[in-house]
Amino acid sequence: MSGARRRARRSSAVVAAAVVLLVAACAPADRTEAVPAGQSDSGGGAPSATVVDPAHAVASPGPLTTRLYGDDLLVVSDHTLDPALVKRIKAVRVGSRKGVTAAEPFSFAQFAVENKTYNIAAIDPSTYRAFTGQSSAAWQEQWDRVAGGEIAVRAGLRKKLPLDEAGYLAVGSGDTTHRIHVGAYSPSAVGVVDAMVNRSWGEELGMPEANALLINTGLASPQKVRAKIEKLADLSITALDIVAQSGIDPDTYQTVIPVGSFRDAIGIYRYTPIGGGRVQPEQSWVSSHITTELMPIIGSMTCNKAMMPQLRAALIEIQQSGLADEIHPGEYAGCYYPRFIAGSTKLSNHSFGLAFDINVPGNQRGVPGEIDRGVVAIFKRWGFAWGGDWSYTDPMHFELSRIVKPG
Repeated sequence: MSGARRRARRSSAVVAAAVVLLVAACAPADRTEAVPAGQSDSGGGAPSATVVDPAHAVASPGPLTTRLYGDDLLVVSDHTLDPALVKRIKAVRVGSRKGVTAAEPFSFAQFAVENKTYNIAAIDPSTYRAFTGQSSAAWQEQWDRVAGGEIAVRAGLRKKLPLDEAGYLAVGSGDTTHRIHVGAYSPSAVGVVDAMVNRSWGEELGMPEANALLINTGLASPQKVRAKIEKLADLSITALDIVAQSGIDPDTYQTVIPVGSFRDAIGIYRYTPIGGGRVQPEQSWVSSHITTELMPIIGSMTCNKAMMPQLRAALIEIQQSGLADEIHPGEYAGCYYPRFIAGSTKLSNHSFGLAFDINVPGNQRGVPGEIDRGVVAIFKRWGFAWGGDWSYTDPMHFELSRIVKPG
């Protein structure tokens, strides 16, 4: 592989784990079942906090006893990393110096909420914590809550991720969306992981087992270690020091591995940032997932193939209901548009061709919107979520919420 292509195929959608203040919904009154001191339903040590989700609880990690490590490189594959390859990565040397001081395997994937894609890690709380910084690693309550089946979320997302009244976050997509109680907001982050759960939840969410590796390079240069690993396999390798500075490693390719029932609609989405907030998916993905069709009312639309049947059915019903004039073809703003959300490094659902914008004038962000509510109701019946329902409102925006098969 040429150096240019290697640089273009480098690293993956990222890691950054989190926890700083317990959410109000985590108060003991919200607890559903307690695990008595000295006992554990998973056969390990007893959790110090009451367990919110016994069905997904694992052994308490116990107090911090290991040394702490920095987070230098994130290696991601779209499937479980071969143990033999992991062994070779751990053995990498830079000259006479050991290149990998410590390496932590975990599962890595993505979920979308209100048109934004977030990175989620399924981890072993007892060992992953050593890579998260002093304040995070030493906060025992955080790791007990993750072990007890709750989700820990990056502190910066506290006011951005929508929770229900009981403090639960919807994780997944379509018919396989799960409610997970938010137990903590993290003060420090590994790379750009937005949320972390335990391995029991990782299995429930269908995340690939141990498809990621967090690496500390010790005294060796992370860039030199990355160059060595690149020679072993075609993997996505993110330099986390660059991520800490700019939010993304531009000299990489990145990978989206969606959780939930939309996985078939999205597949494995590899892309490269190309500047100006745009991203470039692999051409093979575009060819297999994106199509252009002439649709009722709007005309030519370029969207995800998996969404087209129910979108066509919704537009036909709108037409048959006498509401066609409520959609203005000249004010249609597109469907498939591979890009980040403005001012961020979060992918929009437009990147996957799973969202479309209509009647743009009068339906800008932050307003109730002028779209006919009969039109909205029909789109909802056909499996589309409406941005006008969101806390920040985006009434021009509709996106796939669930798969609905016509007839």
